[in-house]
Formats: sequence, structure tokens, C-alpha cells
Amino acid sequence: MKGSLHKGREFQSVYDKSCSRANRFVVMYVAKNGLTENRIGVVASKKIGNSVVRHRVRRLIREGLRQNGARFNTGLDLIVIARRTCVGRTQAEITEAVLQVAGLHGIMK
Repeated sequence: MKGSLHKGREFQSVYDKSCSRANRFVVMYVAKNGLTENRIGVVASKKIGNSVVRHRVRRLIREGLRQNGARFNTGLDLIVIARRTCVGRTQAEITEAVLQVAGLHGIMK
């Protein structure tokens, strides 16, 4: 995973032209971006907790994506939205949840 989504219009574009899949811990939106690399955006709303908790959840999700980046198809925009149940989970549980949702999308090699 190389790039990231930063601007609101980039996020909105993915929301508009994609479908979502989810499990207990995360929701994932996937859209093709026409590039040779994947771009990711990780969202953790204030419903999850204070800034320390939200940042930890985002770090765990990003790390799971980074460790398994080679397993994903290329040319995709991914948005991963953390659910409240992510709080207090281990790195292994979050990574497993992200990979499970990616498998539901069919974007893994």
C-alpha cells in the first residue's frame, strides 16, 4: 500500500462508485482508481473514543494493510471505516478482520 486518500472529494468519489462489505470490526469500500498502486483511507469517528483511542485504531488498521499489502490486487482505492468494536482489540484481530472483509470484496491475490 503506497498512497493514501486525503481530500474529501477523493473519499466521496470512492463512496459514490463503490460498494461496501463489513464485519463486526470494520467496513470497507473498494473502487478502482486506474493507477498502478493502491491508495488507502482509514476513518475512525468520534463515536469510537478520544483522539488517543481513534489514532491507535487507525494505526492498527494501517499496519494490518501494510503487512499484507502484497496480497492485494493493485489499482484500488480502499476506505476502511473502524467500528466501535475495534477498541481494545489486538493487532492480530484487527488484521484478520481487515483481511476477511477484503476477501469478501474479492480483491486479494
